[in-house]
Amino acid sequence: MQITPTSIPDVLILEPKVFGDERGFFFESFNENRFRELTGIDLHFVQHNHSRSAGGVLRGLHYQIQQPQGKLVRVVVGEVFDVAVDIRRSSTTFGQWFGTLLSAENKRQMWVPPGFAHGFCVTTDIAEFLYLTTEYYAPEHERCIAWDDPDLSINWPLATVPNISAKDRQGCLFMNADLFP
Repeated sequence: MQITPTSIPDVLILEPKVFGDERGFFFESFNENRFRELTGIDLHFVQHNHSRSAGGVLRGLHYQIQQPQGKLVRVVVGEVFDVAVDIRRSSTTFGQWFGTLLSAENKRQMWVPPGFAHGFCVTTDIAEFLYLTTEYYAPEHERCIAWDDPDLSINWPLATVPNISAKDRQGCLFMNADLFP
């Protein structure tokens, strides 16, 4: 596994060592000991989620104000543009975002630490998205920042207005959001 820091140092890209031949491929999608050895971060995942979305769907920007979740995310079918936004007021990268393409083909993963809002948009006809979380889902603590917030100016690779849920349409502006200290 190769780990690469991003423009927001706490957000990491993980690239597995893939063993492939004419029969297919194999790779270790996560190894707790190796991750800790390479990053110094001690993780314990408590929930594993799998979503399937049609092309043009945008999910996010989600976070939990209490029981904040760290997320290790990857795509197993299709491709998404995945985004993490630093919402920790005390951080030197507060209000900054990082985005990257994750796909079944590139097998990249992204580590989104607690204290970040997270979202993605589907750039292929369909995508299946897997993520491990460090805290359980707690709907009473869930918050959403508007995907198109003008202060964040996320450069989503969209040709048309995205398909978003009614809940996500209610996302608040970044300047009005409940944020971390």
